[in-house]
Amino acid sequence: MQPETLVRDHTVYSCVMGSRAFGLATDTSDTDRRGVFLAPTALFWRFEKPPTHVDGPGEEQFSWELERFCELALRGNPNILECLHSPLVERIDDTGRELLSLRDAFLSRRAYDTFTRYALGQRKKLDADVRTTGAPRWKHAMHLLRLLMSARDLLRTGELRIDVGDRREALLAVKRGEVPWAEVEAQMARLGTQTEQALHHTPLPPQPDHTRVADFLHRTRRNSAQQTHTYHEVVQGVVRAGGVGQG
Repeated sequence: MQPETLVRDHTVYSCVMGSRAFGLATDTSDTDRRGVFLAPTALFWRFEKPPTHVDGPGEEQFSWELERFCELALRGNPNILECLHSPLVERIDDTGRELLSLRDAFLSRRAYDTFTRYALGQRKKLDADVRTTGAPRWKHAMHLLRLLMSARDLLRTGELRIDVGDRREALLAVKRGEVPWAEVEAQMARLGTQTEQALHHTPLPPQPDHTRVADFLHRTRRNSAQQTHTYHEVVQGVVRAGGVGQG
């Protein structure tokens, strides 16, 4: 089965991410699409396993196989967790709806480490830009501020919300380069301190709920295997009855 077929025929959840999901889109913004597909269980019985992810087939489109997606979400991967909370859902089936119902099972205090580590990586890139060219890539600076705000609010409330709401204009001013870099640095430092303080009082559990997620994956794989078995039984029944290859 070709990768594009897995995305086309077996996607259980897809959404729009990036600036459009964050409430930061402008006329020139791309449309980033992210999705989750469920590879039929029978494909795992072969030596060559189905892919863990597929880039495409559309432009700015990327999808993960369900198990890989859940693994990354349990680790607190920021991109994956935000994908689960996009307000712009384009495609969803019953499996996808159950996946979304598990959003709280993936959230834990691990988010502090993963969001902070990701933010530090992005900050190093911005600092390198400043040393090289005298200014950061302002779009990346804007998105780093947004990420830091999201992490702080997640730890404070226990809920992940990715739309920036009334912070839109202030963040877009950063993107346009209208805010001095020194002020942006100060904002980042304040957000980092606030996020660390929020960790000490967060309502988030210490660890994600592995049991709930594992049960979901087991049932989903089992149902897929049963559907495959039923399909082959029907085909064999048709062949025995002479319904295939006649006329």
